[in-house]
Amino acid sequence: MEKLNILFAASECHPFAKTGGLADVLGALPKYLRELGHDVRVVMPRYYGIDRTKLQKLPAPLGVPMGIIGEMWCGVYEGRLPDSDVPIYFVDYELFYGRESLYSDESGIGFIDNDNRFVFLSRAAMQLCKALNFRPHILHTHDWHTSAANLFLTTIYANDEHFARCASVLTIHNMQYQGEFYSGLMNVLDVGWEHFNFREVEMDDRVNLLKAGITHATMISAVSPRYSQEILTPEFGYGLEATMRTRANDLWGILNGVDTLEWNPKTDRHLSAHYDADDLSGKAKLKRALQKEMGLPRRDVPLIAVVSRLVRQKGVDVIAESIHDLLKMDIQIVLLGSGEVWTHFYFGDIMRLYPKRFACRIGFDAPLSHRIEAGADLFLMPSRFEPCGLNQMYSQLYGTLPIVHGAGGLEDSVQSYDEKTGEGTGFKFYGLNAKNLVNTVGWAVHTWYNRKDHFQAMQKRAMNLDYGWERSAKTYDLLYKEALRRAKKGLF
Repeated sequence: MEKLNILFAASECHPFAKTGGLADVLGALPKYLRELGHDVRVVMPRYYGIDRTKLQKLPAPLGVPMGIIGEMWCGVYEGRLPDSDVPIYFVDYELFYGRESLYSDESGIGFIDNDNRFVFLSRAAMQLCKALNFRPHILHTHDWHTSAANLFLTTIYANDEHFARCASVLTIHNMQYQGEFYSGLMNVLDVGWEHFNFREVEMDDRVNLLKAGITHATMISAVSPRYSQEILTPEFGYGLEATMRTRANDLWGILNGVDTLEWNPKTDRHLSAHYDADDLSGKAKLKRALQKEMGLPRRDVPLIAVVSRLVRQKGVDVIAESIHDLLKMDIQIVLLGSGEVWTHFYFGDIMRLYPKRFACRIGFDAPLSHRIEAGADLFLMPSRFEPCGLNQMYSQLYGTLPIVHGAGGLEDSVQSYDEKTGEGTGFKFYGLNAKNLVNTVGWAVHTWYNRKDHFQAMQKRAMNLDYGWERSAKTYDLLYKEALRRAKKGLF
């Protein structure tokens, strides 16, 4: 297998900084590509919460040209992805990244300088390659935050010998967020105003950084096969569907994997007991422990979990609309997450109304999310759209059967229960509304109570699924080879 030099550039990476599945991908995929023999490196910002005392500072500062602003200088720290020898580089510039949160203030409003923050990151990634004398074969960018790097590669660095053998791949994790800014950002990008046109960078007389990445990447991937088709449509393309259709032949859908070093019920360091598909007794113990931890009575009823960002995309409004009808069933629900402010108050009130049936924790708690996945019987995930989703895969590997709306990666990764044969790994519905959600939860609860044989067979089947990153990493390896082939032959 040909060894490739691969640079990942992204805005977040688990466990250093995380808001969603993007960070999980960055924390896992590079390690599995490294196991295939590639030289993989990651670059991201050093946010305020990342302790630089545990990192090694590179001796020389890094100069980053920023067009009309001029050259800006930053520090760079080096670390390693946990449980690997994959280097990760942190761009250190306090003015841009010395903040408690990644993208927005406490009210959820995006930082006013997000344009400059992430153009800076994209340009710093290119400059860092030169400073390290690292000559990438593949520049792998993620979402709008580093899409400018794809643009830089085909413009400013097009004739730079350092990148002469480099192709680029852009992975779209969520098309809804596109990085739209005022047209004057062209003067910071400094690629020439001739690129400010409807085919490349411009959309509605503004700079659209994701569009720039889509039009300038050698190849594009989406994080599930279903989502790669959905983003070609107006419903999921968010105005970029026509642009995506021009690149349809360059688009691959690759389902994300699960980092089984982190998510494995046999070895999970966050659990007080362990189990596998052949012996679920540990799961029963963890259910009782979870009920105690969340302040619920220890009863032998279906325990349903929700671990999610509490935002409309995740269907949290439909959960809220359904919650009273759901809690009429003989069940318990535990919820962990944060998001839209109204949800924090709403679900807090629900907990006070139904203290024996509903418990919630507002916020992000990674160890608790593991205990919930392990201790619950069912996992509710009614996303309006879900590019890939990871929790439904975690749930299946933990024998916690998912109840999902059949969209995006949820459609690709969950096989719906067949009452006649007992086949399936979860419960799926179509058409996101309160009635369908309540009916499907009722279906799952009825199965738990009345078809224990089918329910337990599904648990074992789900736990034996192969969602490891090895499979996805091999597919990305093929994608990289195709990107290099096209770049070499001038097909892009």
